[in-house]
Amino acid sequence: MSENINNVIGTQLKLARTHKGWSLDVASEQTGVSKAMLGQIERGESSPTVAKLWKIASGFQLPLSYFFGSMGDNNVGQSILNTEKGITIATLFPFDPKTKTEIHALTLSPLHKQMSLPHNDGVIEHILVIEGEMEYFLDDKWHHLNKGEVAKFDANRKHGYRNTSDKQVIFHNVISYTYTG
Repeated sequence: MSENINNVIGTQLKLARTHKGWSLDVASEQTGVSKAMLGQIERGESSPTVAKLWKIASGFQLPLSYFFGSMGDNNVGQSILNTEKGITIATLFPFDPKTKTEIHALTLSPLHKQMSLPHNDGVIEHILVIEGEMEYFLDDKWHHLNKGEVAKFDANRKHGYRNTSDKQVIFHNVISYTYTG
């Protein structure tokens, strides 16, 4: 991605807010993210964490890849989010309005744990371990996955991912939505 990711996310947030006709106050109420933080993100002054970006996407009922500016874009694998230590998200296929899916490659550093708040109803996550082994959290317990193994779950409940090894883990996350924004 040639443009600074903070600027891209900020521009997309402002576009989404304008499209919905929301003030920063309304956007804050809908996303659970403070008005000050939303303003900083819009101005490209702050990098949202993965969890914060998911809160924003859920509040706007938009796919995560929307905020990378890549919805409907055929350039694959060009959007990379690396705003916090321990996790990197690369968009392999941005949101496709026909299939209502997007595909990301997530890389977890050794011993990193990433928890996610519930997404909106109708969001389904499919995970496929590409390299290493990992665990995913669902229904108040951790489930182990080896390379090549898969899992599918409704993401409208607390869930998470963790790397329990001293080597990086890479997994693909196919996210399906029943809404389009």
